[in-house]
Amino acid sequence: MEQKVALNDGAFTTLQSWGAAGPAVVCVHGITSSRRSWERTALALERSFRVFAYDQRGHGDSSDVPGPMTLAQSLEDLRAVANAIGEPVNLIGHSWGGAVAVLGGRERFAMRVVAVDPMLYVPAGIWRKEYLDDVERDFALSPAALEADLRERLSSWHELDVEGKLHAVKRMRAQTIARLGSENRVDEGGWDLRPSLVDYPTRILMLAAAPAESVMSEEDLAFLRAQAGPNVTIVPFDDQGHNLHRTAFERYLAHAKAFLEV
Repeated sequence: MEQKVALNDGAFTTLQSWGAAGPAVVCVHGITSSRRSWERTALALERSFRVFAYDQRGHGDSSDVPGPMTLAQSLEDLRAVANAIGEPVNLIGHSWGGAVAVLGGRERFAMRVVAVDPMLYVPAGIWRKEYLDDVERDFALSPAALEADLRERLSSWHELDVEGKLHAVKRMRAQTIARLGSENRVDEGGWDLRPSLVDYPTRILMLAAAPAESVMSEEDLAFLRAQAGPNVTIVPFDDQGHNLHRTAFERYLAHAKAFLEV
C-alpha cells in the first residue's frame, strides 16, 4: 500500500507499507537508493511487523522534492513519517539513511534502531572523491545507458534490489548529492554524528562492513566502543562491503529480526 505524507515544509513523500499487524518498522534508504530498496526486507518481515519505507528528498518518487538536503531536514522528514504512522516505531537505516536513523533513535517515537554501515563521520575534503564523482559519471549517461550499466555492475544482486536501484535513479540528479555535501558542510568537517551516540538512549544494532569497504573507520568503531554506552551493539561483517544488507541478506536479516523481536 502507498500513501502520500506531507512534510513540514509542504512537500510530500511516498510512504509504502507491507504487513497487517505487529510493531512498526520504518526503513530509511541511503544515497542513490529509494523506498523500493527495502522490498526484500519488508517481504521477509511482514508476517511479524508492519514495515514502512519512504523516499528521502531527491530520490525515487521524491526526486523533484524541493527544500534543504541537510541532516536536520532529513530528521524532520523522518518525524513527519513517524507522525503519519502514529505509533512508536523501530528504525532500520543504511548509509546516509543509517545516519538519519541514528539521529531518529534519540527521538521519542523510536523504539530500537538497526543501522547498516551508517555514515557516522565523513572526513573533511573527501566528498567529491568518495561520493560525488561516481554519481556525476552515472548521471552523465542516458537513461538507457545507465540502466544497462547498473544491470551489468549489479549482476550479483537480487533482482528486487536491482529494480529498487533503478527506481531510485530514474529521475534523480547528481546535484542532489552535491547539495547533500555542501548543505551539510561536509568538506568543512560538518558531518560528524559520533557525539550523538555518546550515552545513546535507545538500543541500537550496528552492522559494520569490512574495514576496507565500510564508511565507518576503525577510529569510529573505537569511539563507539569507548563512548556509546551499553545500548550500542556492533556486529562486524568482515567479509562484506557497504551494501551488506543486499550481498549478505540472510545474515543481515537474521541479526535484524532477532534484535527487533526481543
